[in-house]
Amino acid sequence: MKSGFVSLVGRSNVGKSTILNAIIGKKISIVTPKKQTTRNSIQGIYNDNDSQIIFIDTPGIHKPINELGVKMDKASYSSIRDCDVAVLVVDASRPFGEGDQFLFDHLKFDCKLVIAFNKIDLTNIELVSALKEKYKEHYHPLAIVELSAIEKFGIEDLIKIIKENLDEGPQYYDLETITNMDIKFRIQEIIREKMLLLLKEEVPHSVAVICSDIVNDVTPIEVYAKIIVERDSQKGIVIGAKGKMIKRIGTLARKDIEQLIGRHINLQLMVQVVDNWRNSSRFLVDNL
Repeated sequence: MKSGFVSLVGRSNVGKSTILNAIIGKKISIVTPKKQTTRNSIQGIYNDNDSQIIFIDTPGIHKPINELGVKMDKASYSSIRDCDVAVLVVDASRPFGEGDQFLFDHLKFDCKLVIAFNKIDLTNIELVSALKEKYKEHYHPLAIVELSAIEKFGIEDLIKIIKENLDEGPQYYDLETITNMDIKFRIQEIIREKMLLLLKEEVPHSVAVICSDIVNDVTPIEVYAKIIVERDSQKGIVIGAKGKMIKRIGTLARKDIEQLIGRHINLQLMVQVVDNWRNSSRFLVDNL
């Protein structure tokens, strides 16, 4: 069978997570309109009759302003070094800018490369043609694919090209496995997604979520999670007036978590202040 590891890389908000979810056919990575939604390298396992492809959704590459940003960029660069094929995802609806130049200055490929121009439904021929020429001048891809992940257009073409460029290899995971992330991580991400959607400005980017315990031998299942913020003022925003915001976060998250695990849950959320956690190497190593 064909098998291998494929890294999805690119800037923030180009649609890497949406592409991964479209390929697997289930929600593996959280998706929001906010930048730096993805903080970890997340594997989604694609299986068909003659292949197993491990896709790696990576954090958006950007100019970091704190230790968390450095950690995220390192995860993306590392995934490229360890993969068989890299897919560079480009937002085809936006002209070339400073963020793209940052990629050119920092992103090198020693592996096979496919460039995927995503959001093709939101652009025009002139802009796409100009982007293609720019990227072909700088990189030398095996192929260029146009797609719209949200419309699932071009996804099969991308998979076909990747399969053609993978070697014969082993089956790394059971056929029923769709991700390498454990249940606690997936719960954390669901909660964080709701916060990204509900909270404004910088607050959601100052938040981390840690699922501290899951008690399975009770009905409903007890799920305990800590929401980490950097300042007391952020704690107040997350909790909201009379606890309304944290209740909204919990209500939305609980629905998705119940769908994930197939059982009713009692979700217990608490908010903790950890000063400047995004610049704390110890916190990042121990908790993220």
